[in-house]
Amino acid sequence: MAVAADDMPAGAIAMIEPVEMGRIPDSAVRVRNLRKRYEPIVALDGIDLDIARGEVFALLGPNGAGKTTAVEILEGHRDRDAGEVEVLGEDPAGAGREWRSRIGIVLQTAYDTAELTVAESVRHFARYYPSSRDPDETIATVGLAGRADSRIRHLSPGLRRRLDVALGIIGAPELLFLDEPTTGFDPEARKQFWQLVKQLANEGTTILLTTHYLEEAEYLADRVGVLVNGKVVAAGELSELAAARRATVTVSWRGPDGRQAVQTSAPTKLIVELSERFGGEVPELGIVRPTLEDTYFDLVEGASR
Repeated sequence: MAVAADDMPAGAIAMIEPVEMGRIPDSAVRVRNLRKRYEPIVALDGIDLDIARGEVFALLGPNGAGKTTAVEILEGHRDRDAGEVEVLGEDPAGAGREWRSRIGIVLQTAYDTAELTVAESVRHFARYYPSSRDPDETIATVGLAGRADSRIRHLSPGLRRRLDVALGIIGAPELLFLDEPTTGFDPEARKQFWQLVKQLANEGTTILLTTHYLEEAEYLADRVGVLVNGKVVAAGELSELAAARRATVTVSWRGPDGRQAVQTSAPTKLIVELSERFGGEVPELGIVRPTLEDTYFDLVEGASR
């Protein structure tokens, strides 16, 4: 399978302080001060990153932020200039075949023999791994049991992407890289794919996801990291990121003069005050918290100043 093209910054590098991160116990991925330069462009400017075993982590950022460069270094497909990288307990730069059998990769673009059937393709790739999953069970897991005898060239884009995932997980990986997995999907196919990712996560697979669909990251990820101009400007749960940006919550209710709404960084306190004012239930109480999209664009805009 081909390696995806690099994300590289297109403009000047903003000076942003890197996020301070403490080590997560039992990390699947640990990165410290990772640097990569493509003269004269700085692609990665000292990033730190931790991903716990068993979690779904979404790496977000605009085009040219350095996401693909970072992921390819973690996969062992690209050399770094400086920094410490540990993936499943080993440095990808010098890891061997046994380590590679423990990771799975689903790239943005894959090239294959279109004349093979789904079953032939999955069984072929299964031979590359010392302890592969059962091919038929894997095909069923990704929802292709009814298309096992279909030739790959006859698959729709959504079904083709399911096959890509089957090939990515056939080796029973501990860590799965998903690079823009639903690009080009219609909304229904995207939701079906999300359910597949949820299933893999429930089975204990650690997943590193890159995506431009913020709704996708919000639905799938336990934690997110935002990469801007080669720096991780925020990392954590959505609620943590929103709190760090002092994002406000909109609390609304119906009062004597009609519908009212207040933006506040302390919604619980306001709701308690409203409850006391109304003597119990607050009429038509509504709470709207900032979405990942709100927080993401706030972070990107702030880092680009």
